[in-house]
Amino acid sequence: MEIVRWGRRIRAFRRLKMIKQVELAKEMDMSVSILGKIEQGKRVPTEKQLEKIAAILDIKLEELKGVAEEGEE
Repeated sequence: MEIVRWGRRIRAFRRLKMIKQVELAKEMDMSVSILGKIEQGKRVPTEKQLEKIAAILDIKLEELKGVAEEGEE
């Protein structure tokens, strides 16, 4: 998956859950600047960061990654 797409998905889920960027960054124990770069597609999140983001946003990692579950298209 290209990095811009990662950022868009993270931003979309964050907004859907009505969580501010500063709040997510604090929960992630990272700067708002780094999270902003991830959301802008200027930085690639690590697998561990993706897992933590999914947990904070209360979504499945597969959902964040955009991977369809078995039986879905």
